[in-house]
Amino acid sequence: MHSPEVATPVWRIATLFPYQGAWSEQEYLALETNRRVEFDDGFVEVHDAPTDQHQAIILYLSIALNEFALQTGGVVRTAGLRLRLWDRKYREPDIVLLRNRDSSLRQENFWDGADLAIEVVSQSLEDRERDLVTKRAEYERVGIQEYWIVDSEQETVTVLSLSGDVYSEGDLFGRGDIVKSPLLPELALPVAEILDAN
Repeated sequence: MHSPEVATPVWRIATLFPYQGAWSEQEYLALETNRRVEFDDGFVEVHDAPTDQHQAIILYLSIALNEFALQTGGVVRTAGLRLRLWDRKYREPDIVLLRNRDSSLRQENFWDGADLAIEVVSQSLEDRERDLVTKRAEYERVGIQEYWIVDSEQETVTVLSLSGDVYSEGDLFGRGDIVKSPLLPELALPVAEILDAN
């Protein structure tokens, strides 16, 4: 038995995995972990575990959207489901929705697209940049019709909808507002309930 004083990290375990930039799509898809890991052309991005509030917001939205989807023939999934944007590019949005549960985009190990993607902004500068800028451009590029950005720090929900091939400037909803979705016009969610989910 080793004493805590002499414990050292097991660096050799890292040699069991490919070097950054050398990961194949198959190696990424075979990776088993309880962490959120996204894939970009040979590189894996390991993200911090979500906070309690982050998870509460995801749970609130997924329940609300799932009730809607069940009534309209759609399907909702939460983080952990991979979304293939293009060859060698995968993301794990906090929530994805397809309006047609029988869509050809829906596959067992990953989806090849979505009608709606939602990200709850994490608080680090790198995470904020990824959710507010990078993913916006990526989701726009692959034609995801609507992208919601839930920003608990700013207490806003931004709804971006495709207009042609680009997202419109988007509707910004604050704490006293009701989120309205051009994609799902029957849906109405109070921003305060989203932000204060517990």
